[in-house]
Amino acid sequence: MDATPRWLTPEQTAAWESFIRMQEKLIGRLSRRVQADSGMSAADYTVLVKLTESGEGRMRFMDLTKLVEWEKSRMSHQVARMMKRGLVSKEDCPDDGRGAFIVATPAGYEAIEEAAPLHVAHVRRLFINALTEEELATLARISDRLLAHMEKQPD
Repeated sequence: MDATPRWLTPEQTAAWESFIRMQEKLIGRLSRRVQADSGMSAADYTVLVKLTESGEGRMRFMDLTKLVEWEKSRMSHQVARMMKRGLVSKEDCPDDGRGAFIVATPAGYEAIEEAAPLHVAHVRRLFINALTEEELATLARISDRLLAHMEKQPD
């Protein structure tokens, strides 16, 4: 293997750094807004969105962990915090003695139903409204291409 790093060109560096700054600023602002508006952390919001979008309000622990791209320990701690606040519960998996389902509780549904409209308004204000429909479509294509590329790559 070649020991010399293949450094980024100035143009590649500029694109990468601009993307990272935009992503960090957007996620930071949205995280602060969800906390201020609902008292939920961004992690609470993420977990509840994934659970309530699943149709049944429940997912296997490891499926949820993989879906949000978190480490198992991070998800365990997050679920424990949310269980203490009554937002989720844990149920044994009948066909896998070691597995568990994470389930959105009625309080979890109520919390996400109150937080989601405000969150969407902030997404629209900070992200959607800044781009034309054509730019949004291009961004979606680029994002989908990058996601597909990453799925083919080892971690």
